Amino acid sequence: MPWKNQGGGPGGGGSGPWGSRGSGGPQPPNLEDILRESQDRFRSFLPGGGGLRNVLIVLLIAVAAWLFSGIYRVNTDEQGLVLRFGEWVRTTQPGLHYHLPSPIETVFTPKVTTVNRIEVGFRSPRQGRKPTTIRQVSEEGLMLTGDENIVDINFTVFWRIKDAGKFLFNIRNPESTIKSVAESAMRDTTGQMPIEQILAKRRGAVAGDTKRLLQEVLDEYGTGVEITEIQLQKVDPPEQVIDAFRDVQRAKADQERLRNNAEAYRNDIIPRARGEAAQIVQQAEAYKREVVARAEGDGQRFLAVHKAYSKAKDVTTKRIYLETLQEVFSNINKVLIDSSEHNASGVVPYLPLPELQKRRAVPAKEAVEGGGE
Repeated sequence: MPWKNQGGGPGGGGSGPWGSRGSGGPQPPNLEDILRESQDRFRSFLPGGGGLRNVLIVLLIAVAAWLFSGIYRVNTDEQGLVLRFGEWVRTTQPGLHYHLPSPIETVFTPKVTTVNRIEVGFRSPRQGRKPTTIRQVSEEGLMLTGDENIVDINFTVFWRIKDAGKFLFNIRNPESTIKSVAESAMRDTTGQMPIEQILAKRRGAVAGDTKRLLQEVLDEYGTGVEITEIQLQKVDPPEQVIDAFRDVQRAKADQERLRNNAEAYRNDIIPRARGEAAQIVQQAEAYKREVVARAEGDGQRFLAVHKAYSKAKDVTTKRIYLETLQEVFSNINKVLIDSSEHNASGVVPYLPLPELQKRRAVPAKEAVEGGGE
């Protein structure tokens, strides 16, 4: 051996690498002692001091814990997505479920009831950040209309997850995809309408048509997203021509107001004229019936008089004479005195009988009026 005569002492005794082989020097480690000590330490960790049975118990407990780790719960606002070695295999609804423990299967539970929002054409101010005003994004909001005008539209898209599996595994960047499709759908909708309808008459139709088209495209892509609402925040002409456009709108508003006033006047005068015309026609009809009836009555009366005259000429002639006098003198203010009466000679010729009659008539009229009051 190489260490045999190194540092030898008396009697030719050699020394090894751990010192002198004689008594009192360091000894080399014993392998058996090391193994025995390791076994003792391992037994000290086992319940009951060791044994194969205890090892099996520990392994069973570990396996049971591993198996029970597959129990998971899905909340009411979530959907459970089970992945087996990274592949989506099924979707679970709210409640308690089980999957093969990791790393065989894993579970994602995204929230599907949260309503998210995406802004197109503008950016709202963030809390605690500057600036605090709304920032316009003209490259998103300026859109071409059907009559080759330009309109500036800012709108917000509200969406939620409908199918979590499709949402997580069919699209890479959901928000960017929804925003791009929403902008495209809005451009398609506005490109089919003139600017006047977009600005005034059909703003609700613009939002409704855009929502329908956006949902159709997202369903075709298999995004698993549901569009709940589209709100139009601003629909105006571009800032460069907005003043001129507002002048045109004011002129159109004045034109519409004058037209409404004219319509109101027409609606007032025409029914009134029609009513007056109908009244005149009715009066004419009544007059016609009156004249015809009077003529027929006069004819019947003439025939009756003629029949009576043909039977008794003298009597009829006298009756006609008296009736004619009555008709003639009925409206004349005269007093006739029969001179054949015995007291007619004592009447004063200039006695103002008509004036006396008037004087009598005035008190009688006042009495009647006083009694009515």
